[in-house]
Amino acid sequence: MIDSHTHLDYIDDPAGARGELGLSAMVCIGASPQHARNAVALAEQFEDVYATVGLHPTDTDEDSPDARAQIEALVSHPRVVGIGESGLDDYWDDTKRAAQVSGFEWQLDLARRSGKVLVIHTRDKAGQDSAHRGVMDVLRAWPDVPVILHCFSGHPELLRFGLERGEQTYFGFAGNTTYRNAQEIQAAARDLPLTRMLLETDAPFLAPVPKRGKPNRPGYVRHTLEFIAALRGLDPAELEAATDANTRRAYGLPPA
Repeated sequence: MIDSHTHLDYIDDPAGARGELGLSAMVCIGASPQHARNAVALAEQFEDVYATVGLHPTDTDEDSPDARAQIEALVSHPRVVGIGESGLDDYWDDTKRAAQVSGFEWQLDLARRSGKVLVIHTRDKAGQDSAHRGVMDVLRAWPDVPVILHCFSGHPELLRFGLERGEQTYFGFAGNTTYRNAQEIQAAARDLPLTRMLLETDAPFLAPVPKRGKPNRPGYVRHTLEFIAALRGLDPAELEAATDANTRRAYGLPPA
């Protein structure tokens, strides 16, 4: 099984976290110059780890010509399989929308130039959806760039938009899918075409039930798999095979 989105360098024992509960591969997200270097170093060290490189929307203070140059220098590395995570985040009161959009558009261009998928982060305050609408507004100008809507929130309009955008748009489901109040996420996980679904942990964040409240680990992606399989009435092995194939296709990973 593959964890399609994890912050392996945030975990105290990345070597020990690999292979737990039958993991065959994981994608370590490098969403700042330093974390991009960390992700690439882990991917060089471990054959089952791949990396992305980019700049997170909450790290706009780190955005600079030098930071962009550092990230762009890593894009051609053979273990780098994606760009980001990028996107828009309106959860925090000090949101810097113009800077976020600038970074988002730069990374969309980087994904287009490199031919690699862009991992998108979208987060709003409860009851608001300005970041979700902003992501749709930006993506309309980039119809040819493949994207992963990481930790998908279940937002109905973004779901429709992503489906209409075509088969190069994937939806990542994390441990919060298992939470009791996650009705919109669960509805999306139940009804989404199976060819468009990825599974992720976002470790060490968003641990799924029954590990909720503990630091998340890549192997816990299997709990999300089992929850969504039950939701869809599928054998977990069938869902695992489908989502693993989707992850390999989205990131261009080699066959198992």
